[in-house]
Amino acid sequence: MSAIGKNLQAFRVAVNSHDRENPTHTAYGIGLSGFDMERLGFDDGETLWEGITIHRDSGQSGMCRVPCDGEHAQPKILEAETPKAIGVEA
Repeated sequence: MSAIGKNLQAFRVAVNSHDRENPTHTAYGIGLSGFDMERLGFDDGETLWEGITIHRDSGQSGMCRVPCDGEHAQPKILEAETPKAIGVEA
């Protein structure tokens, strides 16, 4: 699987997890740091799939966040590691 395919899969898992755990509201995007957006070649506002767009935020590099249209009792950010490039040691 390509690096972009692994990222898209991680984004889909994060959105699905959010929506499953929070049935009263839905996710509308994926938040990435500016560095990760440039590294992965995404533009702010780019549509990944219907209803889900990429958003630049000030979060930690290597993690994605799931912005949503609801309130959480305690702020809970679902994060998924961005897959490392093949051949890069952790």
